[in-house]
Amino acid sequence: MASTLTLSDLGEDAVVRRLTALLPLAARSVTIGPGDDCASVAIPGSSDFELLKADSVVEGVHFGAADDMQRVGWKALCRAISDIAAMGGIPVHALVTLAAMPTTPWHRLQGLYEGLAKAAAAYDVSIVGGETGKTSGPMVCTIFLTGRVAVADCVTRSGGRPGDVLFVTGRLGGSLASGRHLDFKPRLQEGCWLAAHHFPSAMMDLSDGLAADAPRLAFASQCGVTLNPDAVPVNVGCSQTQAFCEGEDFELLLAVAPEKVDALNAGWKNAFPEVPLTAVGLLTGPENGCTPSEIFKKGGYDHFQ
Repeated sequence: MASTLTLSDLGEDAVVRRLTALLPLAARSVTIGPGDDCASVAIPGSSDFELLKADSVVEGVHFGAADDMQRVGWKALCRAISDIAAMGGIPVHALVTLAAMPTTPWHRLQGLYEGLAKAAAAYDVSIVGGETGKTSGPMVCTIFLTGRVAVADCVTRSGGRPGDVLFVTGRLGGSLASGRHLDFKPRLQEGCWLAAHHFPSAMMDLSDGLAADAPRLAFASQCGVTLNPDAVPVNVGCSQTQAFCEGEDFELLLAVAPEKVDALNAGWKNAFPEVPLTAVGLLTGPENGCTPSEIFKKGGYDHFQ
């Protein structure tokens, strides 16, 4: 008898873990596999890794039918660029796969590609091909993006250690209601700067909310996590719960060894004086678990729940 277990029963993180467990062992050239912001592959004879990222925007989930499609196209590519930034890399080449109903008005696709082109020009990405297909449901645009990062500069989610201080860039909350999720600028320059100066021991982008993503970074680093809710930088007009749980902020979450904190704060203020960088918590020993704060009971965004 077939199992009645559903994706909703499991939740997104458990679904991903079960799916990746079904995959064969990766080739020896793969230096980072599933579970991080990007995968990475060694380049023979090079001091760089190639970064690989796939990301989708789905109508009704990541954008609405009435949204400006140029803004949707911008978001589609910038979501993937944000993940490249979280590894300390720069984006290079993109493929675009689009599934839409045959009755879709042409101007919607034209607007989408104008937005993709605008983002590609802004971040020096070459869109080199892709695929189109028919669907009977919502429009889906999937980006496959490559990037490059120096081997010595590549930052993962798994390098954090107990005692590391957790920082977030920018401010959190209200991205969906305000429309910022369609216009955000990925922290590409900031991610490269952080990685080049070797400040983060671990880093990821905040797409599903701090309540979901902080435990993910802690889990990958085999740590627990504590957060100070009152320290979290909140956008004007937003509640603490929105800042923790809504997602779609596309800021950076990073863990920094205590002895590097003073140098990070001083260097950051000089390099990015208009971008807040805020200490919001600590990584702890793994015995404390990944959800010690009451705020996590509210959870972040989960595609299947």
